[in-house]
Amino acid sequence: MSESFVIFEVRKQNNTITPTDMAKVVYKSYNQNDNLLFPHYIGDFIPENEPVRVLDAIVEHLDIRAIEATYKGGGDSSFAPRMLLKVVLYAYLQNIYSGRKMEKLLKRDVNFMWLSGMQRPDYNTINLFRKNRLACFIDNIFTQVVQMPVDAKFISLEVQYIDGTKIEANANKYTFVWKKSTKTNQGKLDLKVKEILREAEKQLDMEL
Repeated sequence: MSESFVIFEVRKQNNTITPTDMAKVVYKSYNQNDNLLFPHYIGDFIPENEPVRVLDAIVEHLDIRAIEATYKGGGDSSFAPRMLLKVVLYAYLQNIYSGRKMEKLLKRDVNFMWLSGMQRPDYNTINLFRKNRLACFIDNIFTQVVQMPVDAKFISLEVQYIDGTKIEANANKYTFVWKKSTKTNQGKLDLKVKEILREAEKQLDMEL
C-alpha cells in the first residue's frame, strides 16, 4: 500500500526539526491499458458463482445439431451458433429482447463479452440468427435452459422479485426470480417461458 510521507530537515540555527513540505499526495498508478502487453483474461473479472457461468455450462452441453443443420457450406465464415445462442439466451434471462441492445452489451458488458469470446456480431446478425436459425427451436431450448439447473438444484423457484425475470446468485446457488408471482411448478414455468419468448418475438419483429 502506498503511503504519504513528510520530508523533514534539521534547521541548524534553532536546532528544531520542521517540515519543509506538506504531506505528499500519492496516487495509485493509472492507465487505460492501451499499452498493456499482457491483457487480463476477461474471465478473471467474472466471479466463479456468477450466473452467466451456469448459463455458459448449460449451453455447452446442449445438443444444437438441428440449429447447425440450418447452415449451408461455402461463402463467408459464420459466427459460431453456440456463441450466438449463449448471447441470446443470456439476454432473455436479463429481460433483454432487442438485438440492438444485445449488440451494445457485447461492446460494454463483461458478461456478454466473455460469452462471445470478445466477438461482436451486430444486431442484424443476431436478429437473423434468431429468425432464420433459432425460431423453430427456441421454445424447447429455452425451456431446457431454465429446467436443467432447477432439476440439478442449482436454481430455486421460490423467490419473488418485482423487476422481472432474471437469475441472481444467492448463497452459491442460483435463484430464478419471477415478476409478480412465484413460479413453483412446471405448468407455471412453461407459461412464463412462453411469455418471455412472445416478448422476444415481438421485439424481433419490430427490428426486422
